[in-house]
Amino acid sequence: MTELKRNRRLYYFTGFLLLFIIEVLIAIYVSDDFVRPYLGDFLVVIMIYCFLMWISRIAILKGLASVLIISFAVEFFQLINIVKVLQYQLPEIFFIILGSSFSFWDLLAYSLGILFIFGIEYFRSYSSENSTSTITGK
Repeated sequence: MTELKRNRRLYYFTGFLLLFIIEVLIAIYVSDDFVRPYLGDFLVVIMIYCFLMWISRIAILKGLASVLIISFAVEFFQLINIVKVLQYQLPEIFFIILGSSFSFWDLLAYSLGILFIFGIEYFRSYSSENSTSTITGK
């Protein structure tokens, strides 16, 4: 299997910034039954992954696994209604981050987002390996 090589941090920052802007625009201007709930969840895991890769030196597979675990944890916090369990009035930003209702479809959207970014990282690593071997004659 091809070793997955990290991209430049600038690319992860650019991806994060672009996806953050898209997520804000979706939150402000879109109120439908597909783009906001499902495409938004698909994109948010990619955005979080880009942020994590930008601020850390974590390996690609560890980054993907970390983001998926965090995303699933947030969704399961919704399932147990963590806000009521804690009996603590959290700041409004936590309500936005945690959301309000559990959905299997959100877990699917998160998983598809992680698979999508894995595919991008894999094919980027594969194509850069092939272009390097072509140049060096290996």
